[in-house]
Amino acid sequence: MCGIVAYIGNKEAYPILIKGLRRLEYRGYDSAGISLVNAGLNVYKCKGKVSDLEAFASGKDVSGVVGIGHTRWATHGEPNDVNAHPHQSGNEHLAIIHNGIIENYDSLKTELKKRGHVFKSDTDTEVLVHLIEDVQANEDLPLAEAVRVALTQVVGAYAIAVLDRNDPNVIIGAKKGSPMVVGIGKGEFFLASDATPIVEYTKEVVYLEDEQIVELRLGQEVRIKNIENETLTPYIQELELHLEALEKGGYDHFMLKEIFEQPKSIADSMRGRFHVESGDVSLGGIIDYEQKLVSAKRIIIVACGTSWHAGLVGEYLIEDLARIPVEVEYASEFRYRNPIINEEDVVIAISQSGETADTLAALELAKSKGATTIGICNVVGSSISRVTDAGSYTHAGPEIGVASTKAFTAQVTVLILMALRLAHKRGSIPESRFHQMLASLEKLPKQVEETLKTASLVEHISKQYKDVRNFLYLGRGYNFPVALEGALKLKEISYIHAEGYPAAEMKHGPIALIDEEMPVVVIATSKGNYEKVISNIQEVKARKGKIIAIVTEGDVTAAELADHVIEIPDTEEALVPILASVPLQLLSYYIAVMRGCNVDQPRNLAKSVTVE
Repeated sequence: MCGIVAYIGNKEAYPILIKGLRRLEYRGYDSAGISLVNAGLNVYKCKGKVSDLEAFASGKDVSGVVGIGHTRWATHGEPNDVNAHPHQSGNEHLAIIHNGIIENYDSLKTELKKRGHVFKSDTDTEVLVHLIEDVQANEDLPLAEAVRVALTQVVGAYAIAVLDRNDPNVIIGAKKGSPMVVGIGKGEFFLASDATPIVEYTKEVVYLEDEQIVELRLGQEVRIKNIENETLTPYIQELELHLEALEKGGYDHFMLKEIFEQPKSIADSMRGRFHVESGDVSLGGIIDYEQKLVSAKRIIIVACGTSWHAGLVGEYLIEDLARIPVEVEYASEFRYRNPIINEEDVVIAISQSGETADTLAALELAKSKGATTIGICNVVGSSISRVTDAGSYTHAGPEIGVASTKAFTAQVTVLILMALRLAHKRGSIPESRFHQMLASLEKLPKQVEETLKTASLVEHISKQYKDVRNFLYLGRGYNFPVALEGALKLKEISYIHAEGYPAAEMKHGPIALIDEEMPVVVIATSKGNYEKVISNIQEVKARKGKIIAIVTEGDVTAAELADHVIEIPDTEEALVPILASVPLQLLSYYIAVMRGCNVDQPRNLAKSVTVE
């Protein structure tokens, strides 16, 4: 989950690397470092954020047109100056940055120690650069070939960039299981974990595939080989990303900006995919495999974190509308529990980044069993988009805040469209309801705009609860996953303990926690099991709990019982999760800000979980 960036060209590398690291800092912010080739090989690194690295490097020699940079999310070894990347070989001729985990690092380290290698850090990455040095020295190989041979001995995941002071005009990159993109400019090359550091300089990119090694040499074309030493032709694509999407645009935090971008991201995720007048829904990315979905005996949704919550909403949608059995699995559990998968099954993988390691592994397992695989992700050219048989992009735009907001509602939007398409094809939804759903869907972006007007009210409510230690979130039916997602958002960015529960399950344990100190957020909209939820609210009030209710506009009953009421527009029950999630995002944001938390970069978290 680290961020890597590299540059080789005719400009000074340091400013490009620092700017790139700032854009990649959502991937990790335990420590940061750079290495630059000039008269020798300078390495500057330290614990902390990219701003700490800039302060550390101030006044030092940062000249050079070739360099690599890294921002870390710690796996092996605690965050400190020594464990920060880049790491150097024993002879200090090589420098490496790495995103991933070398699983067999311990056995490699033991063997290298026997050969006289001495290690300074606790990281698996330092072992890899020593291995490359060992291969290079003992077999007298150029850097690219030494990297390739060394990687044949490695078990695990990696995206790496390597410098050699004895060959100063080249950067070698390689990937397996962790993302890497090459940017091609005029007389210059870029290498990064994703396109955010590249978009300012070029639109031409190559997405590396697993076990590919790229050689970026000044004055030459891009060279790519695979680990079997076969030369490959680079597939150059045009980058679909705009620089302004990576800026805060006047907002205090990326998270707040992204919450307020949801009317647009939802509209973009729907655009061109349905027409109310003709009654047509179409997801072009899955059309070739649509019949597989229509005739599926079972759909399995695999995801992690917020995407898993979107998958739960998808389960309600597809079973309710299309009448196909759905199972929603944590990808991390699914991949290890020897699941029963048949060729008639369809496995849908949901991931914002399209690079989530466990979700990718779950997909590979599903493919090995003959299942049809469908992806729902936000990043064009990501691993999931390339591995799956078909899929749909969410078109949410870049999401920089670590706590996902607009990606969640965009995922649910795509799942709504998918469920409606399947329902219509299967004849499991009456025409009148189908057309009513489309009409309601068309209104959704405007209704999200209306919901965002509750921000000042939510901020006022947040002041009263910013110092509590626990929160409970309750919902039923479609709104149970919303309760889970609301609790997760609060935990992620404010560090307040919060739990989401099906409202009826409150009596099976959590009710013991309720007293006058316990705020309970209840999604109590008028559709679905409204009377049952009202009963749950009364049970909380009888025990002096504080109720924050998300209700349908104009509601009276819940408003009389609740301590605080946040209204959302009336809509179809299946669309409520999108509207109801917005005030919960705002609640977590304002509470976190009032507690002095870094909402865009919460502690211990990174945006894209590309390692186990």
